[in-house]
Amino acid sequence: MKSVPPVPSSAQVSLRMSKQGRRDTEPEMAVRRLLYAAGLRYRLQRKVPGMPRRSIDIAFPGARVAVFLDGCFWHGCPEHATSPRSNAEWWRTKLDRNMARDTETTERLRSEGWTVLRFWEHETPELVARRVADAVHRARG
Repeated sequence: MKSVPPVPSSAQVSLRMSKQGRRDTEPEMAVRRLLYAAGLRYRLQRKVPGMPRRSIDIAFPGARVAVFLDGCFWHGCPEHATSPRSNAEWWRTKLDRNMARDTETTERLRSEGWTVLRFWEHETPELVARRVADAVHRARG
């Protein structure tokens, strides 16, 4: 059963939410620039095998390393997640589904031999890039 989207609480909220990027976010671009500068080549938005409409933010297919840069609001960051007061029940259901989908995607990729790295948007790009590079180098031997 498909849920019905809530009515926006205001025009400003509707406009702000419609501008939320799904890819090429500022944190993702910063990490990608650092990885590229370190000589690492990757694929973007690689489809998750057997899971329609799901993709890996930054993938290293040969090394089988999948990197996700999750937004604090959309993915339930324990430090920064917020719960909207308007349409609270609808949002809680939506955000809970997002987190369940993240878990399911991670489990699927791991079952197929991938190393899955998940980072929050607030983590420093330098630290994220260093951890990704380490994982890729380990996977490549």
